Order: sequence, then structure tokens, then C-alpha cells
Amino acid sequence: MTRVLVIDDEPSILRALRINLSARQYEVSTAADGTSGLAAVARDRPDVLILDLGLPDMDGTEVISGVRGWTSIPIIVLSVWGQESMKVAALDAGADDYVTKPFGMDELLARLRAAVRRSAPAPDEPVVKTGHFTVDLAAKRVTRADQGDIRLTPTEWQILEILVRNRGRLVTQRQLLQEVWGPAYETESNYLRVYLAQLRRKLEPEASQPRYLLTEPGMGYRFQV
Repeated sequence: MTRVLVIDDEPSILRALRINLSARQYEVSTAADGTSGLAAVARDRPDVLILDLGLPDMDGTEVISGVRGWTSIPIIVLSVWGQESMKVAALDAGADDYVTKPFGMDELLARLRAAVRRSAPAPDEPVVKTGHFTVDLAAKRVTRADQGDIRLTPTEWQILEILVRNRGRLVTQRQLLQEVWGPAYETESNYLRVYLAQLRRKLEPEASQPRYLLTEPGMGYRFQV
């Protein structure tokens, strides 16, 4: 049984999540503030953490930093509409995904299932297949069924590799810019727009309607299989 810890100061959300998750065979524990939440992470060793960013005693990113100091469990953050800067800060701090309040239970459950799948052990250097192309991370090779090998520039490959290794997970613009170009370029989001457009032209069945290399406006990018 998958263990889920929910940290949120709204009793109605804690109650709704406990009922819905328990009904789907998750083992649920809850905490109403960051301090007791951090203690619960250490005590209960959950498989997934659902974390509200607006806590009464500390910022949600502080909780993420505390958790990330010793464990890599998936963290899904909850934020209210319009808190894009807070979501970016949470993702940069180590969160894996986010859901915006008010949220639908089906969406949260889908994100939760995806987080559990991603946290499962996977073989090193996997070959990742989509319906239109295959990425071989070990051979640093991309092939399309209709065209064979696709030539990528070193920068295009770097961006694709980061997204593929984090498949299903949102990667922030800042993270991509830092890893590919370095800290001095973390605000140059126009670089990413150019290179993502090039990758889509080479890999997507329709570059104008991407199925695999998705943009999260104002946030970053996600590789979705």
C-alpha cells in the first residue's frame, strides 16, 4: 500500500484527501503545518508527499528543502491560482509537480499515480520510446520510424536529454538554462524558445501542436510520453 502524507492547513482539504485517497487504497497521514509535517516525514516515511505552499508556520519551500536534505520521495505541491513565482521556487527547491487550487480530484490522483510510477526503480540509461520517435540515452541517439536517425546539435541533445530523464516532470526554465548554459544565463528564456522550436520541428508529428515536448506557460517544459 502506497503511503501518502498530506501537509495542508485547511481542514476541509485534509478531510477530502484522506477520504478520497483512503477509498483508493492509499495509506494516508496528515499534518497541518510545516513543523509537524517534517516530523511526520521522518516518522512515517511516506512514499509521496502532497504539500500546500501556504503554511502557517513556514514557507512550503522550506519544507521541501528540509525533506530534500535526506530523501528523494516525490513531492506534489498545492498552490492557489496566480502563484506562478511560488510554484517556480518550489520546483527549483526540489518539488516534482504541482496542482493549482481549486483542483479536481481526478487531476490530483493522476499526478499522484505518475509520481509513484516515476519513483519506481528504473534501469540505467534507458531507451525511451514514443509513438513517433525513440531516444537512446546511452547511445545519445534519436531515431524516427519514418526518417531513421535524426541529427541533433549538442545543445539540442542536452535539452532533450534533461527533459527525457525527467519525463513526466515539469523542468523549470531556470533549471534548463543553468544546466545547459550556466548560471549567468538563467533569465535568457528566449534561448529555450528557439531550441524547443527546433526540437519540435525535428521530432514532433506536428510542430505547432506538440504531443511530447510540452510548454507550461511561464513555468518551463515537460516531456510527456
